[in-house]
Amino acid sequence: MNTPPPAHLRLTTVDTRDRLRIELHGDLDFDNAGVLLQEVTTQLSARPGLKDLHLHCGGLGSVDSTGLSTLLMIVRRTSAAGVRLHLDDRTAGLDRILVITGTLDYLTAPLSNGVPKPSVSEENVGAARPTGPDGTT
Repeated sequence: MNTPPPAHLRLTTVDTRDRLRIELHGDLDFDNAGVLLQEVTTQLSARPGLKDLHLHCGGLGSVDSTGLSTLLMIVRRTSAAGVRLHLDDRTAGLDRILVITGTLDYLTAPLSNGVPKPSVSEENVGAARPTGPDGTT
C-alpha cells in the first residue's frame, strides 16, 4: 500500500489595518505546524493594533496532535495580545479533532478580558472526562 507524502503547509496572508487573514493549505502536523506558529508570532509582534486574526481552514488536510497543540499556542498568544482568533471554514476533520479533544469551545469562544472564555465551566470539566470501567480516568 502506498502512503501519499505529507502535504506541505502553504500560507497565504491577506491583511487590513486591524484584521489579518491567513489561509491554510495542506497538513497542519508535526512537519508543518511550526510554519504557522512562526507566521502568527511574527504578525502579532509586527502589528500591535491587530484586533482579529482569521485562520481560514478550508484548505486544511490532516491535523495531528502537534497541529492541535499549535492552535492552542496560537489562541494563548492571540489572547495575550488582545486579538480575537477566528477559525473560519473549518473542515470536518478539524471539527472532529476539536470536538473529540474538547477544545472546540476554547478555540472559538469570544474573548473575555483578553482571555478565551470556554463555555464549559471549570467545575464541570471533571464531569466531562471519560472514565474507565472502574470509574478511573
